[in-house]
Amino acid sequence: MKPVTIYDTTLRDGTQGTGISFSVLDKIRVAQKLDEFGIDYIEGGWPGSNPRDAAFFAEASKIEWKHARLAAFGSTRRGGVDVAGDPQVKMLLDAATPVVTIVGKTWLLHVTEVLNVTAEENLSMIADTIAHLKSHGREVFYDAEHFFDSFKDDPDYSLQTLRAARDAGADVLVLCDTNGGTLPEDIQRATAEVIVQLGCKVGIHTHNDCGLGVANALAGVRAGACQVQGTINGYGERVGNCNLTTTIPALQVKMGLPCVPELTMLREVSRFVDELANVPQDIRAPFVGQAAFTHKGGLHVHAVQKLARTYEHMDPKLVGNSQTILVSDMSGQSNILAKAAELGHAFQKGAPEVAAILKKVKESEVQGYEFEAADASLDLLIRRTLGGHKPLFDLSEFHCSFRQSRQHGFTTCEATVKLEVGGVPEYTVDEGDGPVNALDAALRKALRPFYPWIDAVRLEDYKVRIIDGSRGTAARTRVLIVSSDGSTKWGTVGVSDNIIEASWLALVDSYEFHALRTTAG
Repeated sequence: MKPVTIYDTTLRDGTQGTGISFSVLDKIRVAQKLDEFGIDYIEGGWPGSNPRDAAFFAEASKIEWKHARLAAFGSTRRGGVDVAGDPQVKMLLDAATPVVTIVGKTWLLHVTEVLNVTAEENLSMIADTIAHLKSHGREVFYDAEHFFDSFKDDPDYSLQTLRAARDAGADVLVLCDTNGGTLPEDIQRATAEVIVQLGCKVGIHTHNDCGLGVANALAGVRAGACQVQGTINGYGERVGNCNLTTTIPALQVKMGLPCVPELTMLREVSRFVDELANVPQDIRAPFVGQAAFTHKGGLHVHAVQKLARTYEHMDPKLVGNSQTILVSDMSGQSNILAKAAELGHAFQKGAPEVAAILKKVKESEVQGYEFEAADASLDLLIRRTLGGHKPLFDLSEFHCSFRQSRQHGFTTCEATVKLEVGGVPEYTVDEGDGPVNALDAALRKALRPFYPWIDAVRLEDYKVRIIDGSRGTAARTRVLIVSSDGSTKWGTVGVSDNIIEASWLALVDSYEFHALRTTAG
């Protein structure tokens, strides 16, 4: 059994952060990526709080998870209500997850001023809810909200709430620094005392309001905590939660506590989640940022070219990153080799094909492309660079227009596509709710006589990212499209100064990639 398990709450606590939102499909894709990465517990949301979380759990129940155990999050029963009749508790059971995490009040300030119940009733609410969930065979974690603030004010009552949870059968008592204002030495001291007093498994859940989210989590582990809760890239309310992309390598590499089987996926996971959240990546993020192992100063460059550890605290490949020398064209081939192998392409290190692909990727990134959540476009880039890819069609032109009639009360988009397939011309026109929908409809109409499989492809998600906002309406645009054939999903990306062209590029890549899979199958 691992000394420390990782509990990810990106899909619940993380989405409480400003500007962070995931569709149901996004949440499924993030959860699957975390499962592949080797996260132990994935908190999917609060099933009683909104339809999106309820839909996520319905979809998640159809998936066979490789490693992770899914958790539904909720609160204790309401004051004065029988737990069996509490609709929120029932929704937690209906989510059908193997794990349920319950948040309860530990701080008397909240018990009397927010819940408006007595101290004794609060203890009953904690115990009744946990016992009820345990009776239904769930693994139950108890999140002791505001524990460290409570422990400063009234340590006796704080421990009473934990005892109530422990005695009711909670599998782990999670100590929460909900306001993010506690210092590491206080975290360590209080966590150690809880373990001595209660003799049970303890977890740690920290926030980053003082910039100490990761430091506080590590302090909790040093005191004996066996579970760390946090979010990918530190998403969360106010300034965020404990950042797992920093905490995991700190635990695994620096403290020798194994957390995930494939730490080399860390940077990929970080960038994948940023891309789906439509959030610019933090280039200075520890371990996973683009600048984390980048060297520019002459003294540093001279040293690391002789011996990397002179100015690098660890091997960047351990977390899926790479050394970058800004004044040269060094490094990067190992990443291309690994990703190409994952996509089914085998190359030898140093082969001219690898150098050509690397050059093309770098050129594309300068234009604004990102391939972390667009493996299909990366696969096509590799094939096009090697010169063996035959496109589905030869494009002559496409056109898209928007028409609004206030007099007649309608809006519509119309698209025309002119192309050739094997020398056979096609010229089609169609309408849609928006320009991308209209282009898709016109392109499908043109290609359907030649490729009947096109009707099996559905566009499931569409995201737009403005790459350089400082240019205003002239900024470059990146479009990410997620497509599916009912059994598999894939991502494609397009970049242009024109949002319509960026959408077209991502759309065409989607069909090109499916054609390759259909031919291979």
